[in-house]
Amino acid sequence: MPDIAYTVTATLPDPRTRDEYVAWLREGHLAQVMKGGATTAAILLLTDPASPIRVQTRYTFSSPDALDRYLHDHAPALRADGLARFPPARGVAFAREIATILSHPGHVQDPSRP
Repeated sequence: MPDIAYTVTATLPDPRTRDEYVAWLREGHLAQVMKGGATTAAILLLTDPASPIRVQTRYTFSSPDALDRYLHDHAPALRADGLARFPPARGVAFAREIATILSHPGHVQDPSRP
């Protein structure tokens, strides 16, 4: 069964909020998602285009079931914490995407075989 990518993109109003958000991710949020079942986690600062300021967190889950367990059992509390710290009133917006990983770096898989 292929791995699943779960990506959260935060659009942030200014560099100060960006720095605060990245610190929050590094100081525990990513670890909590890993405890919830992610097998990898990465923080990316999107640079092209440079505006608006956007930070992505990309997580890998070993299967759709693993992601579903995370979304059901762990994500609600983690999302609530994130929204309490970075609400829309502060100019922060979140978007989420889920994708099937067809290949990993250094590992090419036949894209016709998910």
